[in-house]
Amino acid sequence: MAISRPERGIHMVNPVVHAILERRSIRSYQNQQISPEQLKTLMDVAVASPSARNTQPWHFSFVQNKALLSEISLAVAQALDNPGFDVFYQAPTVVFLSRSTTENQAYGAIDCGIAVENLAIAAHGMGLGSVILGLPRAAFTSPRAEEFRKALRFPEGYDFTIAIAIGYAAASKEAHPVDAGKVDLIC
Repeated sequence: MAISRPERGIHMVNPVVHAILERRSIRSYQNQQISPEQLKTLMDVAVASPSARNTQPWHFSFVQNKALLSEISLAVAQALDNPGFDVFYQAPTVVFLSRSTTENQAYGAIDCGIAVENLAIAAHGMGLGSVILGLPRAAFTSPRAEEFRKALRFPEGYDFTIAIAIGYAAASKEAHPVDAGKVDLIC
């Protein structure tokens, strides 16, 4: 059963709840780079993310180099046999989260997921659009994988976990329906 999002209530007065409920995955961006202040804020938000036992298992590579993003996107398109596909949707900034593949990081992937969501909510709160991406993983299993790891300055022994494209939205979309059957209250 699909339910609609509330029109009134706490999310109207709480900016964090409002940002969570109003955020959309954006797949079309304006040809305008985010400001240095926005970039700095996103970097601060990234490293402020919580992690299990404060292990901070991640490394954040903030990329605004169009040529590098195009090369990574091309590798993804080739791996998917989808010529012309732009996995980053022309976003001017993409953040790649990598984590250790050698250390015992039982919660590393979860911690990176939390961090990428922090980035998505913060971006929305600053008037930016974003989309969280798993498909770039294909570039890190391609013949150019090591070249990309080096270009993104992944630390030794780290590999791609997840990415997020960020920029000014060129289009939006309606909220997806929410399924009330996905939530149970147990008292």
